[in-house]
Amino acid sequence: MVVAQGVTATTGEQIGQAVGVSARTVWRYFPSKENCVSPLLSAGIERMADGLREWRPGQSLEEALTRDPATGGRLLAGPEPATLGALVRLTRTEPGLRAVWLQTYYEAEPAFARALADRAGLPPDDLRCTIRAAMFNAALRAAVEQHAWRGADPRADKAATEAELAAAVRLAFAVAEEGLS
Repeated sequence: MVVAQGVTATTGEQIGQAVGVSARTVWRYFPSKENCVSPLLSAGIERMADGLREWRPGQSLEEALTRDPATGGRLLAGPEPATLGALVRLTRTEPGLRAVWLQTYYEAEPAFARALADRAGLPPDDLRCTIRAAMFNAALRAAVEQHAWRGADPRADKAATEAELAAAVRLAFAVAEEGLS
């Protein structure tokens, strides 16, 4: 709904109706309409941190973060690539949404740093892990933004959109891995 109408045109009542709660409940949990998309944007951060923590020596970063070894399925969870792309494109014109997007990445970084510190057997506040987490986080954000801002082909099917996003994230992981290994 926010994607289709934009933030300004979307009401709290519409958001509540979409998730099966009252507008009053929406405002109890979210200070603004923009914040309502925060759970979509932050989905998968802990799973990604777990992937970083479990990243084995000799294993590629892509392999560690794109497959769940227990199920063989996707480790990275989140909104559909088309929805994510549309939300990220809105961050260019909706300053409040841009703030939520950047806040999501800001909040992810300490989780990534702790995971890298655990992996390396270092203290959680080790500067090397903090810098590596910032590099990883920036690479991931850049990949998602570049994919979104290039604009998905509306005629492309879900699999093609997902493949394009996966290719951008794989390249980001490869570049980040050079500084993380």
